[in-house]
Amino acid sequence: MRRTLVVLTGSAIALACASVAAQQVSLPMKEGSVRFAVIGDSGTGGGAQRKVAERIAAVHKTYPFEFVLMLGDNLYGSEGDGDYAAKFEKPYKPLLDAGVKFYAALGNHDDPSQRLYKPFNMNGERFYTFKAPRGSARFYALDSNYMQKEQLDWLAKELASSDSDWKIAFFHHPLYSSGEKHGSDQSLREQVEPLFIKNGVDVVFTGHEHFYERLKPQNGIHHIILGSSAKLRRGNIGQSGMTAKGFDEGFTFMIVEIIGDELHFQTISGRLDEKR
Repeated sequence: MRRTLVVLTGSAIALACASVAAQQVSLPMKEGSVRFAVIGDSGTGGGAQRKVAERIAAVHKTYPFEFVLMLGDNLYGSEGDGDYAAKFEKPYKPLLDAGVKFYAALGNHDDPSQRLYKPFNMNGERFYTFKAPRGSARFYALDSNYMQKEQLDWLAKELASSDSDWKIAFFHHPLYSSGEKHGSDQSLREQVEPLFIKNGVDVVFTGHEHFYERLKPQNGIHHIILGSSAKLRRGNIGQSGMTAKGFDEGFTFMIVEIIGDELHFQTISGRLDEKR
């Protein structure tokens, strides 16, 4: 049975504000729900990342989510110890100090050695799965850079063996996209979409495109692109007819809540006077 996505409006929050009023977070915040955030293409270490990270931390105070999905390009450029600190540990320190866990997928700018970095919770693997701390939702992190037989066989086995009510995949390259820079990854789609359809995947989160786009359901699956948590490609969403909602004029992140058969989400956006 396909699950229901509930889109919450009124989600524009100015990233430069000092605080976020409680009423600006529109999620139900029901006891026992699954709560998480989503960021993508975040690891620049620059001002935009820091501003967005501050806003995420502010939202966490009124909406205490338990974990964050990272959609790849977690560290741009060099990846020494100082880079992990500047591009991850320092920006998200308030969240890490609060016990929020981050689950990373690898992007095209990421070295596979990131899988060994404990705060990314990849357990040394390029692809992995985990279950939400409560409720019935399972998440599948894929390495969309190298979609080989080993990973496809693993994915088929893991999806088929799961009895979770929600199956949510997250990785870097979008199967469907209206982006003029990259667009849909049709080769990847041919490899993984049949497995998603066969095994009842409900939602797919991806990055790579430096904007936010919620696609119209494709073969019964909801696809959301969020690659603008630190980088932005303004005016890049084309007229494909696939877009349910798009935003390429500001930086974004998402907060999500799963309650039974409903997935509620709010996309928080804002403009910054930052260089692209």
